[in-house]
Amino acid sequence: MTASMNPIALACTLVLGVLLFGFGPVISVTRGRTNTLYGFSADPADRLHKLIRAHANTAEYAPFLAVLFLYLGAHNPADWVVWTMVAATAFRCLFVLGMVAPKTMAVPNPARFFGALGTYVTGTALCVALVL
Repeated sequence: MTASMNPIALACTLVLGVLLFGFGPVISVTRGRTNTLYGFSADPADRLHKLIRAHANTAEYAPFLAVLFLYLGAHNPADWVVWTMVAATAFRCLFVLGMVAPKTMAVPNPARFFGALGTYVTGTALCVALVL
């Protein structure tokens, strides 16, 4: 017997994948336009710097969140778990927006703060859901 996958878990995993793999081409094009083949400027206002940092942070959190989404989504998750997946996905998107949209990363901003905080809270809640 095969488990039925929750479609919301799949959709949230898709969004994380788009965030992660969508940065690659954007960074490559930006590298080409700025003729920066290696590394990036230390200037927190530099577009390439912001894109690379947002991609790196996404690469740190998205894979494990995707594993949680897919595992929990295949095991008839409670409604609160499904809503937590949606919230975690929204917080990751908010964090990315808070990294790339402002003029500089040198100044804290609410999108980045709440995106990070929300990721920590929802990620922890999903880990708790594993043991419940």
